[in-house]
Amino acid sequence: MTDSESSDVAVVVSREDATWDVDLLPPLTEDLAGLIQVLRQQPSIGGTIGLAAVGDDFFVAIRVIAGQASVFLSDLTAAVDWPLARQVLAHLDLVIPDDEDLDQVLPAGDLSIFADLGLDEMDLGMIAGDLDLFPDEALAIIARKLGFGQALERALTLALGRVP
Repeated sequence: MTDSESSDVAVVVSREDATWDVDLLPPLTEDLAGLIQVLRQQPSIGGTIGLAAVGDDFFVAIRVIAGQASVFLSDLTAAVDWPLARQVLAHLDLVIPDDEDLDQVLPAGDLSIFADLGLDEMDLGMIAGDLDLFPDEALAIIARKLGFGQALERALTLALGRVP
């Protein structure tokens, strides 16, 4: 977390055999290159996953397989206000939207990032576009669908000070 008042959180998710492991990351929710570097150092079956929830605004999902990083941003309009979202758009070679383009939530990046794990493009897009969900809630839904919901909930409980 970036400070004591922040709800920013980043986790690394890895799998060994059939067991998922979720660990909190240090304050990296403003550093895409740092997140990717940490993921590249964590071995995992089927790639290492990084999830970051930033404030009440957006989330980023990263998956590193064989050194290659796939990146998904829940709302490209977050790039106007948030360094991490700007870095994701730069990584994807996308232009930061102008103020007049900010009337809807639009995901950016690899919508098929988790398709081989059972979360298809349409479902990921629906989760990202649900304006009633906070970023950590959206990540919890993704984690449940991928099979590591309980491990993520434990990590978020620690990070956000929730009572179990």
